[in-house]
Amino acid sequence: MDRILDLYCTALKGVIALCLAVMVVLVFGNVVLRYGFNSGITVSEELSRWLLVWLTFLGAIVAVREHAHLGVDTLVRKLGPTGKRICFIINYGLMLYADWLLLAGSWRQTIINVDDRAPATGLSLGIFYAVGVIFGVSAGIMLLYDLFKVVSGQATEADMVAVRESEEH
Repeated sequence: MDRILDLYCTALKGVIALCLAVMVVLVFGNVVLRYGFNSGITVSEELSRWLLVWLTFLGAIVAVREHAHLGVDTLVRKLGPTGKRICFIINYGLMLYADWLLLAGSWRQTIINVDDRAPATGLSLGIFYAVGVIFGVSAGIMLLYDLFKVVSGQATEADMVAVRESEEH
């Protein structure tokens, strides 16, 4: 399962890079066209905004997998193995609840907006909100997998401190 999740995150990193490249081309191209030729790309602003939202959510999925989100582990590091396990389970239970709320809300927004069209591109607004569903499902699977490893005793004591050290040290 670790290999599958790592491959999935590698693919997401490629999609994120593609989103960023398209954003750069759209925005830079639009600036050049506006100042150099007094025209522009009509869909540039809207697509760039959508791509920014998508790459942010996809990046958050990768961050969940790599335990790269902000966290404070001062107390947890001082606890013994049982205390770390209890804190980990409570922590992941709360994160799964928050993930469920985001998933449910994103799903409702996707359904509500699927027939509405964006003004510049004419694309379904459901596409904009669908990334929340993708994040919710992906993060939920990753969180459940990490929780399963801890509950089943497959995780090391270091795995139960779900904060990655900063690379700035």
